[in-house]
Amino acid sequence: MELAQKQCVPCRGGVPPLKGAELETLKRQVTGWDVVNEHHLKKTYPFPDFLKALDFVNKAGAIAEQQGHHPDLYLSWGKVGIEIWTHKIDGLTESDFILAAKLDQVRGSDAATAAAAAPALRQLAETVDGIERRRVDREPSPSESILARRAWRRRGFAGEGRSVQPGG
Repeated sequence: MELAQKQCVPCRGGVPPLKGAELETLKRQVTGWDVVNEHHLKKTYPFPDFLKALDFVNKAGAIAEQQGHHPDLYLSWGKVGIEIWTHKIDGLTESDFILAAKLDQVRGSDAATAAAAAPALRQLAETVDGIERRRVDREPSPSESILARRAWRRRGFAGEGRSVQPGG
C-alpha cells in the first residue's frame, strides 16, 4: 500500500524513532524530502505567489487536523517550508512519512491543475505583453509630455537646458 493511502497512527511514546535503513526505505517513497539528522523531514514547496502558498497551507492544515499529526509550516511569499517529526518521541515514525506523502499528493493535484491551465495563462500573458509593448512604443501625447516635464521640474531636475529650482 502506498504511503499516501495509509492513515497516521497516534504515537503514545515508548516507541524508538526510526533509524538507518528503515529511514532510507521510507525516504525513497517520498520525493524531495530531506531527512535531517535522522530527526525530522524537511521540504520547501515553491509557489508562484503568496495566495497560492497560503491556499496550500490551509489544505495542509486540514490534512494535518484530519490525521491528528501536525507539522511545522512556514509560509512566505512564493514558498512554504514544512518540517515533520513525531514530537512525543522526538524523532521520526512511519506516520511522518505518511503525512509527507499526503502533502505531496495535495501539492501534486494543485500542480496538475496549474499545468492544465498553463496554455491559457501563457496566451493571456502574451496578450498583456503585447498591450504593454504597444503602450510603451508609442509617442507620448502632448499632455503627457507637459505633465512629465512639470514633474521633473518640481523635483529640481534641469529641463530643456535650464536649471529649475525645487518649488519654483
